[in-house]
Amino acid sequence: MKNIYTFLVLALFAFTTQAQIDRSVMPKPGPSPEINLEEPQQFELKNGLKVLVVENHKLPRVSIQLKIDNSPILEAENAGVSSLTGSLLGNGSTTISKDEFNEEVDFLGARLSFGPQSAFASSLSKYFPRILELMADAAINPNFTEEEFQKEKQKLITGLKNQEKDVSSIARRVENALAYGKKHPYGEFTTEETVNNVTLADIKKFYSNYFVPANAYLVIIGDIKFDDVKKLVKKNFTPWTKAIAPSFQFSNPANVQYTQINFVDMPNAVQSEITVENLVDLKMSAPDYLPALIANKILGGGGEARLFLNLREDKGYTYGSYSRLGNNKHVSAKFRASASVRNMVTDSSVVEILKEIDSIRKTPVTAKELKDAKAKYVGNFVLALEKPQTIANYALNIETQGLSNDFYKTYLERINAITLEDVQKAAQKYFSIDNARIVITGKGSEVLSNLEKITFKEKTIPIFYYNKLADKIDKPSYDTTVAEGVTVQSILDNYYTAIGGIDKLKAITSFHMEAGAEMQGMKLDLFMKKTTKNQFFQEINVMGNSMSKQVLNGDKGYMVIQGQKKELGEDEMKKISTESAPFPEINYDTNTIVLDGVEDIDGKKAYKLKISDEKTSLFDAESGLKLQDIVTTEMQGQKMTSTFSYDDYKEVTGIKIPFILSQTMGPQKIDFTVKEIKLNEGVSDADFE
Repeated sequence: MKNIYTFLVLALFAFTTQAQIDRSVMPKPGPSPEINLEEPQQFELKNGLKVLVVENHKLPRVSIQLKIDNSPILEAENAGVSSLTGSLLGNGSTTISKDEFNEEVDFLGARLSFGPQSAFASSLSKYFPRILELMADAAINPNFTEEEFQKEKQKLITGLKNQEKDVSSIARRVENALAYGKKHPYGEFTTEETVNNVTLADIKKFYSNYFVPANAYLVIIGDIKFDDVKKLVKKNFTPWTKAIAPSFQFSNPANVQYTQINFVDMPNAVQSEITVENLVDLKMSAPDYLPALIANKILGGGGEARLFLNLREDKGYTYGSYSRLGNNKHVSAKFRASASVRNMVTDSSVVEILKEIDSIRKTPVTAKELKDAKAKYVGNFVLALEKPQTIANYALNIETQGLSNDFYKTYLERINAITLEDVQKAAQKYFSIDNARIVITGKGSEVLSNLEKITFKEKTIPIFYYNKLADKIDKPSYDTTVAEGVTVQSILDNYYTAIGGIDKLKAITSFHMEAGAEMQGMKLDLFMKKTTKNQFFQEINVMGNSMSKQVLNGDKGYMVIQGQKKELGEDEMKKISTESAPFPEINYDTNTIVLDGVEDIDGKKAYKLKISDEKTSLFDAESGLKLQDIVTTEMQGQKMTSTFSYDDYKEVTGIKIPFILSQTMGPQKIDFTVKEIKLNEGVSDADFE
């Protein structure tokens, strides 16, 4: 009876309390929760290595991160030496060979990698003593050999050569060089020439100068005990010789005196890379650091931000537009707003980006925008606290960025205290439209005429021209005059002759090709078969699994995408049919093709033939070989342009065929290397069923 009475009293109290609440008034938010961050345990070796340890016994795993916090390093004529040093570190040590080292790491089911001033390892906690020992051994006693050095050097040069045709890579390189200057650590870039300057002696010197314990931090997280870690670290890292990295003095770069366009001509670009950038003096320890992050979040920090909503959702100019606000304790950082856009809307995109930057500076953001941005940061912060690595990273930031000890403990309180005025002041301070450098990398023959007409705030924006090495040049010339006597037929005839002759091409009744590529670490395989009987087969496999297949067999066909089969429509079959012959160019109707001028393709003069509304082909004026196909398709109401480039022609049974096929679509570029070509063999009717 007593229990029943108690229950009734509690229920009545709850009901009375509830009745007194006025639900028409939104309750005031309570105070921000206090963040109780467990501080890592720390100790320091006599050589200067600082060690941070976070015990977390939820899973039997451990991770080890070594970070050397040196000032920026100018590599000058040896640019690339740091990259090569990082690739050579971890190839065993002076006490264990590369193969034995890698085999043991694999056997333990661990991960171990190195950078030029860093290292990372993870493993099961029971293997922690050995993994720590291997990391220390490879870090302190590196195995630098001439053989491995030459291998890594060649890999780096090959990668640089591939980047020379990549519009995005060139754009990023020139942006940094123009912002900082080519004699600044953040503005210099690596070339084949600078890599060839590097010797093994330079690698050893770079390592001895900069891979030192004075500014080094070792962060260990996981199922370990502090006392055990301390003993093991002292045992393995005490032999690391005490040393301090040299420091350099370099001028702090400045913004341009007035807003301007810096244009880099890339004739192979199918879209323009646009960056509006300015330098900022922002450090994590700055009082307005968090308001600045919120301002950037609202402007271009994701799919719900202003730039994205304007340029993608409203205008349909691009896949996405974003902004980023950097911070740096050593030198100026960068603010950059960017987008990759279709050529025909390059000028309009520049204007819209400037408008959004101007708007967030002039007018306070809305209460809803501020609330949503805060919620994102708060949510990400709370989620991150679930990861043991977070505690170590926060402690590392406090150590290296000059932050107060309560920086993260009061993080939520300071985020929630940010006002509309704080955001506007940060935007005015860090986002510039008066001293902005607008770097555009794109196809000048298609975009420059409109860029020259851009006005913003009733002022014309001047244009200056640069090459791929960020050197200032004169305005490119786009002389599209076709030499006298050159016709569609003569261009095609030269192509037939260049690859083997029309008679040999007509004798080919079937074509079989296999090619391979790699994209984001995944292996792609391309299979293609064609015949003169209006038969076509193409399949792309990803990691051995079919991703897409297209089949045409006379008057019927189908496609399969990720296991979903669909019969081809009449228009689809017609388009595939025009490309189904082994060499479709010999069947072209010259009366329907338009000679559309001359273009520069990677320094080569090329004739531009408009084959149809969807396809344009470019042929080398000197060799006659086909260099590119540009194909436009419509997807979900938007026109998408893909560029197919052809290189490395080799002879197969008397006919020259490209062995490197590159496809560029939007920001994605895939390079296929041909593995096998068969002409008049390897194809049967059964392949098209």
